[in-house]
Amino acid sequence: MDRLCGKVAIVTGGAGGIGAAIARRFAAEGALVWVTDIADAAGEAIAVDVGGRYHHLDVREEAGWDLLIAAVGRVDILVNNAGITGFEAGSARHDPEHASLADWRAVHSTNLDGVFLGCRAAIRAMRPQRQGSIINISSRSGLVGIPGAAAYASSKAAVRNHTKSVALWCAQNGLAIRCNSVHPAAILTPIWEAMLGDEPDRATKLAALVADTPLRRFGTVDEVAAMAAYLAADESAYVTGSEFHIDGGLLAGSAATPG
Repeated sequence: MDRLCGKVAIVTGGAGGIGAAIARRFAAEGALVWVTDIADAAGEAIAVDVGGRYHHLDVREEAGWDLLIAAVGRVDILVNNAGITGFEAGSARHDPEHASLADWRAVHSTNLDGVFLGCRAAIRAMRPQRQGSIINISSRSGLVGIPGAAAYASSKAAVRNHTKSVALWCAQNGLAIRCNSVHPAAILTPIWEAMLGDEPDRATKLAALVADTPLRRFGTVDEVAAMAAYLAADESAYVTGSEFHIDGGLLAGSAATPG
């Protein structure tokens, strides 16, 4: 568990869920982890837990990225994990006919602008050592249409494509700075837990939500973190511009039905 020994990693949106799991895995692999978020108390707690450091960061703010990089110095790994669904404040409609321009822009500002700013900052920070790994957390929703969450799907699709542009740009400039995207589907995070609750029908709800997933279960944050650790490590040095699905076989084709 020392694949990242001596490396400095930044994980955005690290206060909980997938981001916190990645921070823990990177620390266990030997990295010095900078946890960033806008949820300061939770973010600071994760940083303490992993023996890392915390820095407040709103990924939408250009100046915030400048301050972060100045504080961190050398950067070997960046995980652009911070993101929103657009439904955090309520049940506003996000379908293509009724989504408001303000809601559309809000989702893209965090999910896409934040990734653009992060990739740009990372390339500039990694250029002195001419190598590094940028990992963008996209989504299964970035590969298929989601009628009721058009803004989210659009933003995650854009992350997928920008990842490839970043990878090609770095290679074109003779930099061993790799950029890859990870596409989780249904991962059991606190967002899902709130929906499932702990009532007697929890198991029924769980089964219904993954009925179309060939492996018939939710993924875990640790499974996403394991993929991120591989992409951050030197063993994936020949991997760039690629996308990795963590979806229980959902995008493989027709759902398999266990006998």
